[in-house]
Amino acid sequence: MNYILPIVSVLVGFGFVVTIHPKNSNNLKLLLAFSGAFLLSLTAFSLLPEVYGHHHEHEHETDTKTIGIFLMAGILLQIFLEFFSKGAEHGHVHLNKKQKSFPWMLFTSLSIHALLEGFPLHHHDTLVYGIVIHKLPVAIILSTFFLESDISKPKIAAFLLMFALMTPLGTFLNTNLTIFHEYEAYISALVIGVLLHIGSTILFESSENHKFNLSKILVIILGVIAAYFID
Repeated sequence: MNYILPIVSVLVGFGFVVTIHPKNSNNLKLLLAFSGAFLLSLTAFSLLPEVYGHHHEHEHETDTKTIGIFLMAGILLQIFLEFFSKGAEHGHVHLNKKQKSFPWMLFTSLSIHALLEGFPLHHHDTLVYGIVIHKLPVAIILSTFFLESDISKPKIAAFLLMFALMTPLGTFLNTNLTIFHEYEAYISALVIGVLLHIGSTILFESSENHKFNLSKILVIILGVIAAYFID
């Protein structure tokens, strides 16, 4: 399921746009807010405690300060990636709709982000639900933009298909290549930094003028509660 669900999430997002043609952006913002809260909560409840407790379970002690360095590197890496993606990871696409060429910079930045998301999934089964809920609104937003642009349908299909495969690829690499096992705690810390930045940015940007209305507060609380009980 860790391989299948991330792919299904992107395909469902695309199918939703093609069949429903959503117009209400408020509902999408609520879904984004829920996904941000859910992803942040899973990170706090599961990933962070495990990565900082890593040295208790292994023969060679893992330096917690180095873990912190990799965590901050993940945050900085995501900021760098967003320079090219223009914030598509958390619900924004700022590209020229008149362009006809394949958006390589957007694809590369989103692919690196999605690839990293897949690394912790082989031993954090519940995290896949956070990734799925995170990918769904992103896929809807990307599909809506692409279908309104001048980019050809084969290029759109190639983009979304390759994007959908990146997270399972990350899971596959981390599961089957032993080199990643040696640096598992540091890779996890890097991914945590990415997720912390994404989740917190979604929460702040899902509010108008940084003011939370009641519906968003309730959705965020629901996301935290759901993550607590699913983990």
